[in-house]
Amino acid sequence: MSASTNHLGQPIGAPLPDWTPRPHPPRTAMQGRFCRVEPFDLVRHAGDLHAAYAQDREGRIWTYMGYGPFAGEADYRRFAEATCCGNDPLFHAVVDKGTGHALGVASFLRIDPANGAVEVGHINFAPALQQTAMATEAMYLMMRRVFDELGYRRYEWKCDSLNAGSMRAARRLGFTYEGTFRQAMIYKGRNRDTAWFSVTDAEWPALKRAFEAWLAPENFDADGRQRQGLEDLRGS
Repeated sequence: MSASTNHLGQPIGAPLPDWTPRPHPPRTAMQGRFCRVEPFDLVRHAGDLHAAYAQDREGRIWTYMGYGPFAGEADYRRFAEATCCGNDPLFHAVVDKGTGHALGVASFLRIDPANGAVEVGHINFAPALQQTAMATEAMYLMMRRVFDELGYRRYEWKCDSLNAGSMRAARRLGFTYEGTFRQAMIYKGRNRDTAWFSVTDAEWPALKRAFEAWLAPENFDADGRQRQGLEDLRGS
């Protein structure tokens, strides 16, 4: 997006004469081929999620979260009731369409309809969901909602700069690294430098084509292995 110049000869941002505030993300499910991403429901999802998370015996999935791990299902339910049922963050469960079980969560947060910006966060995928087509599809479905359905301009991803897995995931999904905010937070009694990533609406069409090519049935062999990687498809 190029800059313009005002009557004083000063550079200013490009005009957006037709911009109007965007809708708040709705509480409706997003349907994919492998998964369904649906608004979090304590009754439907909490038990599944606790059971799926319990497969991580060492608690590695909680290291970079601001909460957890939890001693038992009752503790997780109390947390989920207090944290996962509001409008911002707006939590969603990732449900395996084959089994009907929830295997992870992700949320829209810092929702800013006036400026068309929203963050994806609180991403916590159980071992059974990690590095699967479902996981990638869930992220695609949420991005598609933000840009295609709601017309937002900016989609953000933020994480602890020491969280190598999250940093890799952001780049694989097409987010652009914008910088690191030093000493941005304190959580679990320790410092967090926060890495910022984003996707803009101008970048979305090319990313969408790569996602859809990657998710297409012909990109997977008989054993469900990808033929081409997402980053390779984006590069081509």
